[in-house]
Amino acid sequence: MADSPISHHDGSTEQGDAPSSAATEAPADPSASPEQTAQMEQAYAQMRRKLRISKLDEEIKHKIMVLSGKGGVGKSTVSVGLALSLARSGKKVGLMDIDITGPNIPKMLGLESAELNVEDGQIFPVIGPHGIKVISMAFLLDDPDKPVIWRGPIKLGAITQFIGDVAWGELDTLIIDFPPGTSDEPLTVSQSLPGIDGVVIVTTPQEVALLDSRKSINFAKTISLPCLGVVENMSGYTIRGTAEPNTTISVIGPAGTPIEAQTNETGEWSLTLDIFKSGGGASAAAELDVPFLGALPFDPGVVRGGDDGVHRIIAEPDGATAVAFDEVVKNVLIQIAGSSGPSVRIS
Repeated sequence: MADSPISHHDGSTEQGDAPSSAATEAPADPSASPEQTAQMEQAYAQMRRKLRISKLDEEIKHKIMVLSGKGGVGKSTVSVGLALSLARSGKKVGLMDIDITGPNIPKMLGLESAELNVEDGQIFPVIGPHGIKVISMAFLLDDPDKPVIWRGPIKLGAITQFIGDVAWGELDTLIIDFPPGTSDEPLTVSQSLPGIDGVVIVTTPQEVALLDSRKSINFAKTISLPCLGVVENMSGYTIRGTAEPNTTISVIGPAGTPIEAQTNETGEWSLTLDIFKSGGGASAAAELDVPFLGALPFDPGVVRGGDDGVHRIIAEPDGATAVAFDEVVKNVLIQIAGSSGPSVRIS
């Protein structure tokens, strides 16, 4: 359909704005021209979408936006981790990948070959690990190497369809992953999706990333959305080894300075190396008076898991990374529980 960016992609079930069932089509007018008929169908589809969007506030208890002002900080990895941590605690979770031009979440969850199902004009999410419901532009692309070259209005049309045309059902939490920046995509979602609880900001400890994270925090304040807090990703890399029991060993750290560790009775030792510095996320949160949600370790297993489609939480559910995500989720839920509710969004 003319207003349906999603329908521009071959290889998937037709997903235009016009419903696929005769029972849900706009009433036909035999005297109308083809152009008038198309306009009526488009208006009818938009009306149905608005009605569905209005119901989302009842069906989805909590809606959390995950932002970063800078790319490469692990925002999608954090979004997937938050969703998995919530889901394995028994919550009904949805994960919406709003990154239209660079959708990575299906690969991270091992869902690359999945296909969307469309019935009566509604898109049904793909079911991932722990029952997570996932929607992503990646499911609609024939060739993952082919770029999506769309101007802003078409991208925003696709986002509107993701919000209004997806049959999420009842959810405890919807996690929304965005591309880097504070422009069209988060602004469109904040204006279109009712009842957003707030924004989680992802950063790494170094100052360059923190500069952009501060912009993301101020963006949330500008559009009157609560900032639920800051997550510091890639916070430190822990190395372990063995040596003589009850002795001191020395390791050359990232800055070229020696770092000492004490072995225990069995000769085991561990050290955390601050590859990207440390504590920057907590400092930025304190400076801008927003909560610090926690730090996630620099874990090479997260990188391998993202490539293999098995997130670290799935591969090692009791490991340090899974424990760190559980702590972040606990703090997010504390912030939601203590919030006075979603604020008024700009129009």
